[in-house]
Amino acid sequence: MGSTVQAYALSKRANSLRVQTAAVAWGKRGARVNAVSPGVIITPLALDELSGPRGEWFEQVRKVSAAKRFGTPDEVADAAAFLLGRQAGFITGADLLMDGGVTAALCAGELMIP
Repeated sequence: MGSTVQAYALSKRANSLRVQTAAVAWGKRGARVNAVSPGVIITPLALDELSGPRGEWFEQVRKVSAAKRFGTPDEVADAAAFLLGRQAGFITGADLLMDGGVTAALCAGELMIP
């Protein structure tokens, strides 16, 4: 693995595939399985990262993202509440990507993983 950022991205992709697989098995029991994959969320840990050695890269992440900002814990909670609610009753096996457009920037070549 080239870097911890690459390892993190790979683990998020693996989790997405795990959720798809689990949805089949749990669906037979009448349950739904989904995941929420947040990007940079402003928490004490994120603040440490932003002021650490990779702070410059994280600032570039913010700049190239469609949202031009990082997320909040309340936004993650709202997304989870939606997936747990009645309105999402037909959603299963999904990985809700909520990264402000960072993954899109990576796919478009606007951002490189260090």
